[in-house]
Amino acid sequence: MPRVVAGKCKGTVLEAPKGDATRPTTDKVKEAIFSSIQMRVPDSAFLDVFSGTGQMAIEALSRGAEQAVLIDQAGPSLRAIGNNLKKTHLEESARLLKMPFTQALQLLGKEEEKFDIVFMDPPYAMAEKYSKAVAEAIEKYRLLSDGGIFIVESDVSAKIQENVTNMTCIKSCKYGSTLVTFFVESETMQK
Repeated sequence: MPRVVAGKCKGTVLEAPKGDATRPTTDKVKEAIFSSIQMRVPDSAFLDVFSGTGQMAIEALSRGAEQAVLIDQAGPSLRAIGNNLKKTHLEESARLLKMPFTQALQLLGKEEEKFDIVFMDPPYAMAEKYSKAVAEAIEKYRLLSDGGIFIVESDVSAKIQENVTNMTCIKSCKYGSTLVTFFVESETMQK
């Protein structure tokens, strides 16, 4: 079972859908990701694409993020996310979009939302395709705030491109069979 690793909700055990359709990020990987972005989290806007259990957005909120938007469309995941937000008392800081990620990103673009951190943990078999689609949507709808970061969790066998549309890979880390890739907008690299 996933749990909140740090912050005001530390130790809270979270619900996960039964079966193997949802694969929650392990505590080791989650801690490594948040260790890498710890200075970015307080007062940030966090976007969690393919939320699953909602644990990454909940972890960000627990560690001081101001707001989080979670995107998922699978019924079991939506129930788990709703229950986990209630359990952690973070419903007021979170917004759950119950729709395909392409629609959700378009909606957020129309609303002119900006995020400091965009995290995605798609079905591993679709990581390459979906990471490119999300990166393109980030660019098209200008979803990333200045200096923001885009993080992709995938299987180590995934061929995540180092440069995706206007994104440049700044770091890639392996944790067992998991690969975490960090991107910033290319124009940020030139500043």
